[in-house]
Amino acid sequence: MVSVFFFFYTAVSPACFSISFSFFIPGFFGCTVTLHLWPWLCVRMLHFGAQENNAVILLFADVNECVTNTHTCQANERCVNTVGGFVCERQILCSSGYQLSNGVCEDIDECVMRTHNCGMGFQCQNTDGSFTCNLKQRCLTGFTQDSHGNCIDIDECSSVSEPCSTGFNCINTVGSYTCQRKIIMCSRGYHSSPDGARCIDVDECQMGTHRCGEGQICHNLPGSYRCDCQTGYQYDAIRQLCVDVNECWRYPGRLCAQTCDNTPGSYQCSCTTGFSLAFDGKNCEDVNECDNNPCGQECANIYGSYQCYCRMGYYLKEDGHTCEDIDECSQSIGNLCAFQCVNVPGSYKCACPPHGYSMSPNGRTCQDIDECAIGSHNCSASQTCFNIQGGFRCLSFACPDNYRRVSDTRCERVSCPNFQQCQTMPLRITYYQLSFQTNIVIPAQIFRIGPSPAYSGDNIIISIPRGNEEGYFSTRKLNSFTGAVYLHRQVREPRDFLIDVEMKLLRQGTFTTFLARIYVFITLR
Repeated sequence: MVSVFFFFYTAVSPACFSISFSFFIPGFFGCTVTLHLWPWLCVRMLHFGAQENNAVILLFADVNECVTNTHTCQANERCVNTVGGFVCERQILCSSGYQLSNGVCEDIDECVMRTHNCGMGFQCQNTDGSFTCNLKQRCLTGFTQDSHGNCIDIDECSSVSEPCSTGFNCINTVGSYTCQRKIIMCSRGYHSSPDGARCIDVDECQMGTHRCGEGQICHNLPGSYRCDCQTGYQYDAIRQLCVDVNECWRYPGRLCAQTCDNTPGSYQCSCTTGFSLAFDGKNCEDVNECDNNPCGQECANIYGSYQCYCRMGYYLKEDGHTCEDIDECSQSIGNLCAFQCVNVPGSYKCACPPHGYSMSPNGRTCQDIDECAIGSHNCSASQTCFNIQGGFRCLSFACPDNYRRVSDTRCERVSCPNFQQCQTMPLRITYYQLSFQTNIVIPAQIFRIGPSPAYSGDNIIISIPRGNEEGYFSTRKLNSFTGAVYLHRQVREPRDFLIDVEMKLLRQGTFTTFLARIYVFITLR
């Protein structure tokens, strides 16, 4: 069995290198071998324990491409040898005044390393990447050092641009300089300009050196000034002062549209009541008083004033502003409403009785509700509904014994026992219904009765045998065959009457009796 070991080594120097390694192989003794070799010379024999085995050691020498110059690094790169190869590292270049240290450019202190070139009398001061040479001696303000380090005066007049203002001359002094004004002669009322180059006017008004009196205005002039009176004043030569001008007297009717009031130095326009001063301060504009609503209801603006008026149903009170409601119900001539007038603010409305009436479309008259026609009554099936003003009545038309019903409102006698009864018992009983209001004018004919047909020679007798106990009704014979019933007494309250009107007809010597049973209903007006 043969074991092969490969060992690589690195040169220590171009002439000599060494190898140091340790290894252990099962079945062999462990060995540590150190070789000191020279290129291409014989190798010292290796001694290690083995048991009937042989070991072959092959040695390969690493080539240092950086030494042999067989690398491919660029000019700005540095060659670094590795086992079996090399690495090119980019070199860091530092600017002037700096040096590379541990891969970082650090400032070179030329003052410490004494690489500066400062002369005698100068002191080296290090700066980043360079140095400066400073004078060891400091000069006062206005002096500077020459090349020998001496302090000499600075001529500011020649070295400084415009050290003095315009109109001044620069005079150099030791360590400083002075500015001297240029001298110029000016006439009265003038003085030299700040630069001394020309003469300019003196503003006596602004400087307060004028002699204008109280109330006068100073006006500057070239080389002088003038005193004038303020606007609205004129100079009084006698009193030597400014007096007010009354513009309203001087220009009557020309300054203001209405009233001119003089004021010190001016005037003021004003307007009479109902007008306001316009924007121009002279004319007057009508004031619309209605904008502030001075009236109780409606307002009409007129030129210089206003007029209040009221809506329909109101009248204007004596104060000219307040509106009062008109009570049409109490002031109207004639009847506004058929039943009742109710005053409301600004108008009136008509009312009807609470039951049995409805307001007609004209809003003034009440129309009766016909309960019988619309079926709102409460009469039984055996009763007859009769409509009256403001209500209805349930009437029962029953026929007496010995009579038969021939219609809804008529009964006829069946027979009579003897001739005497035939003359006194009604042959026919007929029911009538009449309705009147309480305001009916009396005497009023309310019913007429007579035979139908009538013949020549007929004669009738009319009476009210029942229902007229209070004497409200009376009868009258109009002719031999016609009679009438009258209401001759005023009925002031609603009331119902049932009266029997009897007519005895004398025809050909025989009396025949007819009975009209009349329901009279007096309703509320």
